[in-house]
Amino acid sequence: MRVSRRIIFAFLLGAAPVAGPGFAFDGAPVNPKDAALPMASQPAAQALNAQALGVPGLKKAAPPTTAAAAAAGTAPSLTSLQYAAEGGHPVAQWKLGRMYANGDGVAQDDLRAFEYFSRIANQHAEDSPSAPQAAIVANAFVALGRYYLNGIPNSKIKVDRERAREMFSYAASYFGNADAQYDLARLYLKTPDASREDFRYGARWLGLAAQKGQHQAQALLGQMLFNGDRLPPQRARGLMWLTLASESALPEEVWIKESYSRAMAKASGDDRAMALQMLEHWVQGRRD
Repeated sequence: MRVSRRIIFAFLLGAAPVAGPGFAFDGAPVNPKDAALPMASQPAAQALNAQALGVPGLKKAAPPTTAAAAAAGTAPSLTSLQYAAEGGHPVAQWKLGRMYANGDGVAQDDLRAFEYFSRIANQHAEDSPSAPQAAIVANAFVALGRYYLNGIPNSKIKVDRERAREMFSYAASYFGNADAQYDLARLYLKTPDASREDFRYGARWLGLAAQKGQHQAQALLGQMLFNGDRLPPQRARGLMWLTLASESALPEEVWIKESYSRAMAKASGDDRAMALQMLEHWVQGRRD
């Protein structure tokens, strides 16, 4: 991933403090449907699509202008996806899983989404991490883990944190998936009775995800370092991570923008100068 110089320019411009009550970051999906969202931090996952991998029968439809046109355009596409999915194609299974998880062109059905993600995990768990479909397989494990964290109402899928940990751990260690590393870190760090060893594992996974550009991990690590939350305070380094996270944050991730703005307001001139140096090294390193 190449980090743009605009991050440094944004940093130099600074940020105004955000008024409002204090907040605590939880970071868990607020809705089980979030379990199947595409993982933006995985460049390979973004590049994979039906055309690139040659899924038979899949064509890019023109945007419908009416509800009738939308229904007409969805039917053949859905049929083609189902045909490919039944043939064991992981991209088609992933697309269908996302469609049912998000209610995109079909009735929202988390259990059906879970089943499609399970097919991917069961059939491709031992695929090489360098295989073309590896990012999709890893993301399927992440999606399953998030479903186990939330459970699926009125189904056999109950909340099972240990099972979620297994899903995240496999995707994090075998596939090196940054989203899995972040979710695994949260499980270790957010456990009420977390031991010193749990925290050590959590901090390690959080750091790995942040280094890979996972912006939520960067934000959480930045918070902890800047505030000295169970870690020795490193305000400049924390500000660097928060700056990177703020640049990549989605519009709805207000907590990241707020955390960055608060840190900027509290940082000293020395903190900012050192954070700027670290940002420059980060940008240069990402270009090498």
